[in-house]
Amino acid sequence: MIKEGVLFDSLPDNKVKCNVCSHRCTIAEGKLGVCRTRQNKNGKIYTLIYNTVSSEAVDPVEKKPLYHFLPGTLSYSLGTIGCNFRCMHCQNWNISQVTLEEAWTKEITPEEAIKRALATGCKSIAWTYNEPAIWHEYTYDSAVLAKKAGLKTIYVTNGYITPEALRRMAPYLDAFRVDIKSFSDDFYRKICGARLAPVLESTKLAKELGMHIEVITLVIPTKNDSPEEITQIVKWVHDNLGADTPMHFTRFYPMYKMDDIPATQTETLEMAHDIAKKEGMRFVYTGNVPGHKYENTYCPKCNALLIDRAGFRVSAIKVKDGKCPECGERVPIVV
Repeated sequence: MIKEGVLFDSLPDNKVKCNVCSHRCTIAEGKLGVCRTRQNKNGKIYTLIYNTVSSEAVDPVEKKPLYHFLPGTLSYSLGTIGCNFRCMHCQNWNISQVTLEEAWTKEITPEEAIKRALATGCKSIAWTYNEPAIWHEYTYDSAVLAKKAGLKTIYVTNGYITPEALRRMAPYLDAFRVDIKSFSDDFYRKICGARLAPVLESTKLAKELGMHIEVITLVIPTKNDSPEEITQIVKWVHDNLGADTPMHFTRFYPMYKMDDIPATQTETLEMAHDIAKKEGMRFVYTGNVPGHKYENTYCPKCNALLIDRAGFRVSAIKVKDGKCPECGERVPIVV
């Protein structure tokens, strides 16, 4: 569905500047932005994907992954078409890097999405699988309804949203699960077609606006796996988001245009975990290594097992009133 968009500036010669993501595309009449889903029509921005859904699922919230936000619950999850990044390793490239004409989609209105979320027993609704910032109008309208219905709301994002768009979403957005893909602007430019600074800016702002933050770094051999770069990411998170921020270091698998790079060694993820703990982060996890002990949540003070996970399944949650039942240490988890 095509719908008039928001957050744009009118420019001379019937051009517009889109202010939804940090590319801030200047778009000529009839042309598309980087995301290929926002078009200039007669000097106005229109979204071509308002209620266009490519992917719909009921997922464990741990799949996002979110480990400190409604653990053990289900999240109604939706994705659309397009992306403002061009990640060479994208695992969902068949929806993020294709055109509307190339993809199979269906229409789900915001009202219907909320009904489906409630009917399936979900505690939250997540916009995920591709970048939700480019879906701004739809996710905003849906989030307003979700909050009225008692659902929590989640962005699974690359963090390239503008401050204006994030502030507009903020009253209705509970969780900001963000990728910090690297601490190198060169990595962002060459591998993602973007820049690092806007990601850090939006993540700091999301924290200031009161959202629950969890950070993911997909660790790619030879690209962002050096101890020095891991340390840079960890120090930034510690100093800007706080020691309680859950950090996830996840295994890369050969994918898309990076199918010639081997999967990440478990030892590399353990190295990243150990660096983060040494630098003072209290909750650090490994991902895409099912059955690994670092999938679990442990008390940062007495090391008691607090949440027992196996893949996306949670078998035990022992946190009581936000505290470790063994020693009373505060454990910040949204329930």
